Amino acid sequence: MRLTNSGRRMLITAFATIALATATSGALAAPGPAQPTASAPGTVASAHDAGTARHVVPVHGHGAQLRPLAELSARRLLTADLVAAAKWGTESPIDDPERERQVLKAVARQAREVGADPKATVGIFRDQIEANKLVQRALHRRWQADPSQAPTEPTDLAAVRAEINRVNGGLVRAIATSEPARTAPLCDVVLLTAGVRTRQEQALDPVHTLALARSLRSVCAPPVAAGR
Repeated sequence: MRLTNSGRRMLITAFATIALATATSGALAAPGPAQPTASAPGTVASAHDAGTARHVVPVHGHGAQLRPLAELSARRLLTADLVAAAKWGTESPIDDPERERQVLKAVARQAREVGADPKATVGIFRDQIEANKLVQRALHRRWQADPSQAPTEPTDLAAVRAEINRVNGGLVRAIATSEPARTAPLCDVVLLTAGVRTRQEQALDPVHTLALARSLRSVCAPPVAAGR
């Protein structure tokens, strides 16, 4: 039987609790200094190149399908540090509805091109966007409280967005290849495991950990109806 919405929320809360319990010390509103750098073109896609065929597979196969989603979501979250730095001290707001519309329109088109469900893809990306803004706001609060921690070197927002677009392409393809896992009865449990593993591998701080949980909220979809 598939978990209810309340059950899913409990699992996501468990993910955050487990991750936070093992995270290094640090204030919830104060993520560590920005560390990510833009990867070379094509690097992001490598996380999902070995995706399995779109058919029902055992639970361990579901994990292999969902791990790229967690890993790419974490990589996308790390770009939030660079976006926050680029917007710091400028008139560029964290909330950018026009940019968000462009992203959602682009991923819907890409989803159709690779055979993914555009509606499901857009839903997942709405969570990705909100998670990214969660990190940006936390960083700006930190820098406002302690200006000595604020970035001093300019960051090219256009270059950061180009990297985000590359990650987005990888995520769309990972969504397309993971439909069997995303609609499986144990998706929530397998996704929880993938998320905790990703947090450990990426050494995410508490804020990025909570943002990762937020970014994955819509990954597990209702089971596909028979005969579809």
